[in-house]
Amino acid sequence: MEYQIKYSNRKTLNISVERDRSVVVRAPEYLTEKKIHEIVQTKRQWIKEKLSHAQKYPVVPESKEFVSGETLMYLGKNYQLLVEDEDFEGIKFNRRFSISKTNQAYANELFKKWYLKQALLKIEPLAIRYAKNLGVEYNTCKTSEMKYRWGSCTPANNIIFNWRIIKAPMHVLEYLVAHELVHLIESNHTPKFWNILSIQVPNYEKAKNWLKKNGHLLEVDF
Repeated sequence: MEYQIKYSNRKTLNISVERDRSVVVRAPEYLTEKKIHEIVQTKRQWIKEKLSHAQKYPVVPESKEFVSGETLMYLGKNYQLLVEDEDFEGIKFNRRFSISKTNQAYANELFKKWYLKQALLKIEPLAIRYAKNLGVEYNTCKTSEMKYRWGSCTPANNIIFNWRIIKAPMHVLEYLVAHELVHLIESNHTPKFWNILSIQVPNYEKAKNWLKKNGHLLEVDF
């Protein structure tokens, strides 16, 4: 079984199966490759089950062409795009998206910039709220380009989120933000982890199910 090892100053080992079917082992620096291999072997059945989970790897939809009439997701809803003859900068949003025809060729870049900003505007207040509720502190909160992960809590207590999650409903954002902050208390997905999370987000199962069903819609940029 092939897997990638990523060392850091974390205290425990974590194994994850990414949505491109790659297996990533995040390990403390003191663990030898031999010991890591031994641990991975004990998780072979779990990894096999994750890799065979068809729902995790649905067909990814085609990318947008950014023409009038197309729809783009934002906070769980689809909004129509209008390409206007009027010359203006960036993206307009008021119950629908608008972009200038002169900027149509740069639409992917402009929308990504807009989504990155909007994601941070929505996520930061949630991070502040849940950090206070949990009694934890994080260093920085940012949105970024991430492959096959919705969020990450780094060994330096930074929380990073995939900007694409802004396309999901707010209850999903709440789950993802709380999820990463609970990792500051419990690094692995133990029963204790889920118990703490369930207090902060009682309907977290609803959010998990939404991601299982619709997560592939977030995979592409737009």
